[in-house]
Amino acid sequence: MSFDLVFFGGTGDLTWRKLMPALFQAFRHGKLPEGGRILSVARDDMPDERYREWLKERFREVEGPKRPTDEEFERFAALLHYRRMDLSQPEHYQRLKDWLAERNADTVVLYLATSPHLFTQICAQLGAAGLNGPKIRVVLEKPLGHDLASAQEINKAVRSVFAETQAFRIDHYLGKPSVQNLMALRFGNALFEPLWRRESIANIQITLAEGLGVGTRGDFYDRTGALRDMIQNHALQLLTMVAMEPPSTNDADAIRDEKLKVLRSLKPFTAESVGRDVVRGQYRAGTVDGKAVPGYLEEVKVPSDSACETFVALRTEVQNWRWAGVPFYLRTGKRLAARDAQIVVNFRPVPHPIFPGGNVANKLVIKLQPEDGLELHLLAAKGSSHGESLAPVSLDLDFDKAFAANRVGAYERLLLDAIAGRLNLFVRSDEQEQAWRWVEPILDAWEQDTTGPRPYTAGSWGPPAASALVARDGFAWAEEQ
Repeated sequence: MSFDLVFFGGTGDLTWRKLMPALFQAFRHGKLPEGGRILSVARDDMPDERYREWLKERFREVEGPKRPTDEEFERFAALLHYRRMDLSQPEHYQRLKDWLAERNADTVVLYLATSPHLFTQICAQLGAAGLNGPKIRVVLEKPLGHDLASAQEINKAVRSVFAETQAFRIDHYLGKPSVQNLMALRFGNALFEPLWRRESIANIQITLAEGLGVGTRGDFYDRTGALRDMIQNHALQLLTMVAMEPPSTNDADAIRDEKLKVLRSLKPFTAESVGRDVVRGQYRAGTVDGKAVPGYLEEVKVPSDSACETFVALRTEVQNWRWAGVPFYLRTGKRLAARDAQIVVNFRPVPHPIFPGGNVANKLVIKLQPEDGLELHLLAAKGSSHGESLAPVSLDLDFDKAFAANRVGAYERLLLDAIAGRLNLFVRSDEQEQAWRWVEPILDAWEQDTTGPRPYTAGSWGPPAASALVARDGFAWAEEQ
């Protein structure tokens, strides 16, 4: 299958830090379809060879075994092309159309790796140029809007040009192997699904923690914040994967229909419940990995009086028969104690313990990063004597070791799916809008709250109020258990 893949924003950080390395890995693994061309477009004026040299220099920053050898890069570079393009000029879209028409590939993927405020303009220009035929797909990078109204505006612009089946809204967390194995765990095995309900599960925790600060992205982050950057998309998508009902098939819309039902079942926030069930924080100077780091207000391009949140923890519920009364805790933040993304399913303890120490509950830990795997925490007898107390043990599955030969990264998987036209791991417009609809009361309440975010020390696990949020129900975050 021949394909043309076009990156709008071809010299931007996302393209050279994430997308091009992911494509190279697909090329190295022999998974990239034969007969492909990769075109980057941006405002700079340079010939193909200069762009290839520029990208080669960027690739030198890739560490470890993922860095290409010179011979590997030369073979990959043969696929790479570059064209100057002013996204506001209709004639430049016509030139792009002419370039694509040179060989009439089977599939054309247009990846908008630009600022989201350009999406409506780009889609309108693509439609005017006739670059929206049935073999063309458009990939939209997050964040899609900054609130419900802006998200709806973007989706309206996309739908005016492309069919829903042509629109691939990307959330790279859905491409992580552990998330895919969450589906397999639940719907490919008979072991867990009978227990996956309120009678057996006490609570579910989703943590997306980062040790890094905002770096040089202070101006962008200050307009965004942790709620928009991580909760509205990544965390909620993970929640839907955990809580969804079994779909009738593995078809994209069957899966996305069930995810949408979860989003519609989430307990809505009010101004009162935001104050009770949501904690926002902002990091202060502290120590991470033994190094002193500045507070958020001292970061580059961050206003000294900023009220932007760098941490969010919240409690919610899925109001349906399967999950009624089970709290879901979502947490994300920057400059936390560790880089750690995981889903923890805490099961209820046995109803009548007969062993000393036997009232510790089991839990399933789905690890997303930096490791990638599953841990099942159980209790076992320490010895063989009668009345021996129990001790915790764990069964640990490392996916990187178990499936080393077949592992692909999140962006690699999603790029290959976009080329192949597989929509299963992409977000539908009604899902995305419902997620915005659910978080908007939080944003509205914060607009009226003059107290601002709670401070927390860099290198900690966030404000103490986040621990109190969970403790109120008689539970604790995973690292406190």
